[in-house]
Amino acid sequence: MNPDGALEIAFDVPGWPPIKNEAKSMLAASHKHHGSVRALLEAAAAASRQVGWAIASADIALDVVVRAPAGGPPGDATNYLGGIGDVLQDKSHPTSMDLSHLGALQEVALYLDDRQIRRVTYSVQPAASASYFVRVSILDGR
Repeated sequence: MNPDGALEIAFDVPGWPPIKNEAKSMLAASHKHHGSVRALLEAAAAASRQVGWAIASADIALDVVVRAPAGGPPGDATNYLGGIGDVLQDKSHPTSMDLSHLGALQEVALYLDDRQIRRVTYSVQPAASASYFVRVSILDGR
């Protein structure tokens, strides 16, 4: 453990990751990836409670493994990584967007800003159904 909490958090999420590929925020209630955003936030919230995760303020690594049935995932690495990165950052800063539709999930964050991501790994593995694995690790031990 460190002053911010656990050094690493990892969890699985059913379905596809949220895709960041348009100007409209994925956090909007009417966004077509709203369901995948909620699934990611719910999985992150459960894992955070389990390991005692505190929002990281240090540089981090983001590791993502997408598990895809035959034909591969419908999105590409950069869009998935951008979506995951945005959803898992702190959402408490002033914004013009109403996030009340997320309820308590609007408070779920693993790091302050996705600019903290300094190392990324991404891979796709064959699977019977779509799911993905996310790991966030603190790089400098603070």
